[in-house]
Amino acid sequence: MRATVMDIYRLLPKTNCGKCGEASCMAFATKLSEKEADVSLCTQMTDKEKEKLDDALAPAVREIVIGTGEKAITIGGDEVLYRYELTFYNPTPLVIEVSDDLTDEEFEKKVKTAEETEFERTGEKLKLDAVAVRNKSGNTQKFVEAVKKVKDSKLALVLCTFDPETMKAALEIVGDQRPLIYGATEYNLQNMADLALEYDCPLTLFVPHDLEKMKELSYSLRSAGIKDIVLDPGTFVKGGTGDTLDEFKMIRRLAVEQRDPDFRFPIMGVPAIYWLIGKESEVEKGIREAVTAAKLMNSYADILIIHGTEIWELIPVLTLRQSLYTDPRKPQAVEPGLYEFGELDESSPVMLTTNFALTYYTVEGDLKSGNANCYLLVLDTNGRAVDVSVAGNQFTGKAVAELIKEAGIEDRVNHKTLIIPGLGAPVSGEIEDESGWEVLVGPRDSSAAPDFLVKLKQEAK
Repeated sequence: MRATVMDIYRLLPKTNCGKCGEASCMAFATKLSEKEADVSLCTQMTDKEKEKLDDALAPAVREIVIGTGEKAITIGGDEVLYRYELTFYNPTPLVIEVSDDLTDEEFEKKVKTAEETEFERTGEKLKLDAVAVRNKSGNTQKFVEAVKKVKDSKLALVLCTFDPETMKAALEIVGDQRPLIYGATEYNLQNMADLALEYDCPLTLFVPHDLEKMKELSYSLRSAGIKDIVLDPGTFVKGGTGDTLDEFKMIRRLAVEQRDPDFRFPIMGVPAIYWLIGKESEVEKGIREAVTAAKLMNSYADILIIHGTEIWELIPVLTLRQSLYTDPRKPQAVEPGLYEFGELDESSPVMLTTNFALTYYTVEGDLKSGNANCYLLVLDTNGRAVDVSVAGNQFTGKAVAELIKEAGIEDRVNHKTLIIPGLGAPVSGEIEDESGWEVLVGPRDSSAAPDFLVKLKQEAK
């Protein structure tokens, strides 16, 4: 089981020296438990004591780094089965598969798309993480040439071939970039293990539909000195994904609940399998791939290899990932205060919203797309939406009145009219009483805000 704060505290020196930056060893233990501090900050412990504490703090699932420098991505590191118990760490990397039988133009275009795909949601840039080069041709030279093309890519690399000689030829080119080797099977285990040790690269263990065999081979790799292992139990989609999802969950339970050393590693899913089977259209394959990626991510997949690069397929998967890996104990919030949109003067309208990130960025997007010219007051509601903060008593007349004073908006406009969200209507009178401003109740949906402001301006004339 995961170490508690008291378990951690018992391993600390209990001197309360404060050299770690915390007021007491108990406070430091709490920070360590929340992954907000590092053991190295304690100067009162011996190396052996720190090693013991590190073991106690080690997550149920080993953290593995793929790539180096700015390309590096970390997978694994989870400690719980359910997000609400703590949170999930290290968002699942999305890896775009490119095969070595593509033409130069097709290959370069797909890699470029993988590198440049990016969109913003609630203030965070969502993008892809790695490129997987697959030896579809079965030809060593073609694979090597393909690997050369991605050597200078800004993304981490995954090398996919079951032939040890072909893998070695590729590692001679990019082995210093710490690519993920895919993969080891019961038939090439020793040769792949030797390559992983020689080049100090993480290694994927592919054992389809046989967890007993996976445990046996995982033990063999660990015994050989391989520490960074990724487990792939196979992604099977014919007849449904039920068996695959069950195996993913079983592996994670063995890691978290039983601390089985042979399963305490990240899990790989390969939704790209849809592009190797079936006769559906590309759109149908893309939809099925996205749905399967979502299912696997919800079932503990720590890394996913996908084929499709259409933005309509990627957006829902990236959005789901962002949601899953947002700490449920800490609402997403932006800084409260005064924000400006468009060209402003002393007669510009003043609007109000809350600092819940999704609310703010939705309002921001609607105001910008509508070319609105206005001031926007953002109220600190502890990261809660309008209706929730009204019910929870964070969106109050007194709080809004204080925000008006602190933001200095009265020095910028020649009026005292405040436009509040439609869902804030229940406290409109209270705001007027506390602030002395006239309150106009705006639309419930911010998409209507630009038109509301235009109409307001026309009526003022």
